Amino acid sequence: MKWGMFAGNSIIVILIVLFEWLKMKPNQKKERAALVTLSVLGLLLAQLLVFFPDLPGPTQFIDSLFRPLGKLLEE
Repeated sequence: MKWGMFAGNSIIVILIVLFEWLKMKPNQKKERAALVTLSVLGLLLAQLLVFFPDLPGPTQFIDSLFRPLGKLLEE
C-alpha cells in the first residue's frame, strides 16, 4: 500500500510539473528551475511522510533549537 502511495505522489507531482512547464515561456529559465526545485523538495517530503508518518514537524525542530535560549533568557 505504501508503494502505491509512493507511485501516486510521484505521478501527481510529475503531472503538475508538466502542466506548469508547458504554460511557461522558453526564456523563463529561473522560474523553471524554481518549479523543479520546489517540486522535488515537496515530493521528497511527501515520500518521507508516506514511509515515516511520525516524523516531527518543523515547529518541533524550532522548539528544540530555541528552548535552551528561552531558558537562558528566563533566568
